[in-house]
Amino acid sequence: MKAQDMDAAPIIEMRGITKRFGGVTALNGVDLRAYAGEVLAIVGDNGAGKSTLIKVLTGVYQSTAGEIFFEGRPLTMSSHADAIKNGIDAVYQNLAIADHLTPAENLFLGSELTRKVLGITFLDNKAMKMQATAVLKDRLGVQLKNMDVATESLSGGQRQAVAIARAVRHEDLKVLVMDEPTAALGPQETARTLKLIQTLKAQGLAVILISHALDDVFDVSDRIHVMRRGECVGVVRTAATTSEEVLGLLTGATKMAKEAML
Repeated sequence: MKAQDMDAAPIIEMRGITKRFGGVTALNGVDLRAYAGEVLAIVGDNGAGKSTLIKVLTGVYQSTAGEIFFEGRPLTMSSHADAIKNGIDAVYQNLAIADHLTPAENLFLGSELTRKVLGITFLDNKAMKMQATAVLKDRLGVQLKNMDVATESLSGGQRQAVAIARAVRHEDLKVLVMDEPTAALGPQETARTLKLIQTLKAQGLAVILISHALDDVFDVSDRIHVMRRGECVGVVRTAATTSEEVLGLLTGATKMAKEAML
């Protein structure tokens, strides 16, 4: 994302998001902005509120207080399905892939294509395979050698690609949250996954990356949103900061004025 693009309106904006679970405050007045064609990284230690924040963003949780705006309009969601309808989806760390199914079957799981023969409805496996192959190739630049194998036989990076393809198969997708996408991947698979993120950014998606791996964050992100104890303690432009500064915000050693946050 170019610097001048920051003058554009954010595609998604969260204002004053607070989430309480009984007497526990998991989020306290968090603001977040994400722009089309950028990678926004969210970093923070365990318990900092990252997962709660993205679950509010993706409709899994409803906030106790605060507002969400999508393309400038107030957005209310009561489920993850509502988020998907509005062009927001997520790929979680566990990928939620059915290992025994083929890549195409995973892409269309729950929304299978069908055809009728003599009035009898059958799964249209050929059409699903063709469309899945096209999504992987055209959207992600990924070509699997064999689309007829169980997904469990694929490498970690290929499984990640299948999970991403399932989200981007919906043409109206505009915001994609990726939760620890390089966790448990080797260096080569990590590099391929980071390339997929850059591909999605180039297609104009707002990619929100949650990661503990600062090296990955600095490789692909445009801005870094730092969480600590349920609050946003800093938002910095990646190209204008250092890992030391980000670590200082994470630990509380560095303080940032709210008006200085990007």
